[in-house]
Amino acid sequence: MTTAAGNGHPSSCLSASHIVTALYFGGFLRLDPKAPHAPDRDRFIMSKGHAAPILYAALAEKGVFSTDTLMGLRKIGDPLEGHPNVRRVPGVEASTGSLGQGLSIGLGIALAQKLAKNGARTFVLTGDGELDEGQVWEAAMAASKYKSDNLVAIVDRNHYQQTGPGDHVLPLEPLAAKWQACGWETYEIDGHDWAQVVGALSRACETKGRPTAILARTVKGFGVTRIVEDPGNKFHGVPLKAKEAEEAIQEIERA
Repeated sequence: MTTAAGNGHPSSCLSASHIVTALYFGGFLRLDPKAPHAPDRDRFIMSKGHAAPILYAALAEKGVFSTDTLMGLRKIGDPLEGHPNVRRVPGVEASTGSLGQGLSIGLGIALAQKLAKNGARTFVLTGDGELDEGQVWEAAMAASKYKSDNLVAIVDRNHYQQTGPGDHVLPLEPLAAKWQACGWETYEIDGHDWAQVVGALSRACETKGRPTAILARTVKGFGVTRIVEDPGNKFHGVPLKAKEAEEAIQEIERA
C-alpha cells in the first residue's frame, strides 16, 4: 500500500503487525463487519495514526470494507488518508495523528461504555515516542482514578521515533514502573511472540478494578531484513521501492 502510494510508514506498521492481527483475528475485539457502528462494539484506537495502513488492512481483511480499496491509500479523493479519519472510513474510531491524544479519547469512550453497561472494551495502541506527550500521562492517571478496567493501552515499544532512537530523544525507562505508579496492571511482553501477545490480551480482558497496560517490545520493520538492519532508521516515513517491496513480501511469506 505504501509503495503504491509512494508515501507512508511501512516500518511503523510492521512493528505493530502481531498486535493488530491478534486484536482483530484473535477473538479479542468484538466487531461485526456488517454492523461496524453497533453501539455495543469494542473499540480500537490507532493512536500512532501514521500506522494507519495496517489498520486499514485489518479492517479490509475483517470484511468491514473491500480489500479492493486498499491501493487507494493517500490518493486525492480517496477515503484512506495517511492518518485515520473517523468521518470517512467505517471501522475507524478516532481521527489520530496528532500524537498523544489517543489514550484520552480511549478513556472517554471506555467511561461511556461503562455508563452504557454494555460490556464493551476499548483498546488503544500507542507508539513509544508518543509517550513523550504529557497528555498520555494525564489520561493514565485519570483512567486509574475511575477504575477503567475496560481500557487497555498497548505500547508499540520499537524504540524509535521520527527524529531518532527514542531513548536518545527522551528516555522512558523505567517505563513499566511509570505505568504501575499510575495504578495500571502492567505486562511487558515480546510483541512478536504470538503466545505472549495473546496471553497478555487474555489477562487484560480478565482484569478487574483497574486499566491494563501492555508494553510490547517490537522491532521496527519486523519481518523485512532490509528495514530491520538499517542502522539509521531511514525508512521511517519512507516506502520501499517496487522491487524492494516485492522482495519484502516474499520474505514475509517465507517466514
